[in-house]
Amino acid sequence: MTSKNISLTDDAYELLKKMKMGDESFSDTIRRLAKRRRISDCVGLWAEVPDEDIEVIKENIKEIRKRADESLEARAR
Repeated sequence: MTSKNISLTDDAYELLKKMKMGDESFSDTIRRLAKRRRISDCVGLWAEVPDEDIEVIKENIKEIRKRADESLEARAR
């Protein structure tokens, strides 16, 4: 198998790095992520996310909901 070099921005590299599972290579990670095409392929993905990241996600969701509520209230006035 030949290998290819690709360029990633630092943020894209960090995202991909976080998506790696165990001793999975970057190539394996990309293959796994690229083959997901159906909603059923996504079942259990939350189990792959570290607890500290889930807490950040929850806080982000709360902030988005708060902003949406404020926006709706402002439109109702």
